[in-house]
Amino acid sequence: MLGCLLAANLWAAEAKRRVVVWSEGTAPEDKVYTNDINAAIAEGLRSLEGWEVITASLNDPDQGLSPERLNSTDVLIWWGHKKHGEVKDELVDRIVARVKEQGMGFISLHSSHFAKPFRRLMGTRCSWREYKADGTSARIIVKEPNHPIARGVKDFTLPRIERYGEPFAVPPPEVVVLDGIYTKPDGTTEPGRMGMCWTVGKGKVFYFTPGHETYPDFFMPEVRQILRNAVLWAAPER
Repeated sequence: MLGCLLAANLWAAEAKRRVVVWSEGTAPEDKVYTNDINAAIAEGLRSLEGWEVITASLNDPDQGLSPERLNSTDVLIWWGHKKHGEVKDELVDRIVARVKEQGMGFISLHSSHFAKPFRRLMGTRCSWREYKADGTSARIIVKEPNHPIARGVKDFTLPRIERYGEPFAVPPPEVVVLDGIYTKPDGTTEPGRMGMCWTVGKGKVFYFTPGHETYPDFFMPEVRQILRNAVLWAAPER
């Protein structure tokens, strides 16, 4: 009986899915994310049942993603900003292959629109028209309430956001789950897409526009719900 219980426990441990939250480690420690952005995101994911949540950094051995770790990752969440060029091309090759050929989910956050893996997966420049951190706020609008990423999420407001001006140089998304309206300091408004989905090869890709390193987006309950939903949506079927 004891042997059967041990075997069952081992099987349960092996059956856990894995999400890796990667960050380049450049968020100011004296601002919002004292333990870096990946730690804040991981904290919001730990309520996912049956999931192992791991943080990884550009400064870790193998830039946080050894072949063994990457090959056992179901979903990779990526936050980068200033050090996109330091990510090794061979690592990017492995990430892209893991998504396209094996179905690993990839979630790109905010300034990671310029991350090497995301740009390779999109095959475009992935640039926005402009970038303004000028006191703009944004209303996040659930455009597709029946989409899995929108489950349990209602429209909400981010009191401050770095405004990314349309157009966004990416392939047309399969679905825009989250839309948005920016309100600028002068009171004028401007639309902007906030959550977009693609299928790339066998993998699912989600891009989420908010997430500036000096704003507490990743502590907000609505954002945490979106990312939990996105992990479940992006994970490959077993």
